[in-house]
Amino acid sequence: MRGIIAAIVSPIDGSGEPDAKAFHDLAAWLLGQGCDGLNVLGTTGEAASFSAGQRAGLMKAVAASGLPMDRMMVGTGAAATQDAVMLTRHAADCGFAGALVVPPFYYKGVPEDGVMRYIEAIVEASPIPLYLYQYPAMSGVPYTVQLVERLIGQFGGRIAGLKDSSGDLDYARNVAKLTAVFPGSEASLGEARAGVFAGCISATANLNSALCHKAFHLGDDAALAAAVRIRKLLEGKPFVPGVKALLSRIHHLPALAAVLPPFVPVPEAEITSLFRAYEAALTG
Repeated sequence: MRGIIAAIVSPIDGSGEPDAKAFHDLAAWLLGQGCDGLNVLGTTGEAASFSAGQRAGLMKAVAASGLPMDRMMVGTGAAATQDAVMLTRHAADCGFAGALVVPPFYYKGVPEDGVMRYIEAIVEASPIPLYLYQYPAMSGVPYTVQLVERLIGQFGGRIAGLKDSSGDLDYARNVAKLTAVFPGSEASLGEARAGVFAGCISATANLNSALCHKAFHLGDDAALAAAVRIRKLLEGKPFVPGVKALLSRIHHLPALAAVLPPFVPVPEAEITSLFRAYEAALTG
């Protein structure tokens, strides 16, 4: 996978379950807006707030929806190794192009050998390409450069790349010497266009995917600047509720603003203010 990958949100129905129909419609729209692929059930997709069964159910629904599975990766990492194994095996059975694997995140300060054991169990369970998910601010367990090198040394091409949400571009550049790297922000698309990175996997690509496409594929610097302005609107705010709130206004679907605990929805007055700022950011 390469290029603009939106970390797609997970629409939620009135009973707190993943809404497969709304997901399909949003996914089709994002692909039509210029996304090269989608990352299903990542942080923005609230994967950690769904049960393993709910995650598996949404994967199955996506596979049956007619969406292009060769453009889909899915988050399968979990605190429990056997949950990660089951979800990764299920992702392969569903036909996803890759599995995005956060390290086991409950116990902190674990040795790298422990993370190696976790990845080994996943590798042995399924042939699907694995993308490591570096987000130490959330997981508390880093994929250090040394650990990535060890994983590639042991598992070779099964480690297809890494998503870096650390915000540390020096780290990302060092890992990019070993494997394909997708920074978590569209602000890195200039370097991606130059070949340093494979693209980006971004939460705000839910909102600015057409601009990201122009920036990466057409070299449009004005589009890149607008995409970055939109991302900055959410800095210092609850990120996932903010993305979903803006999407609800863009698509005129209030239900898209629904979030699972421990998130809380953005108040209506704040959505209105945020949407006005979004419209202004589109034009500078």
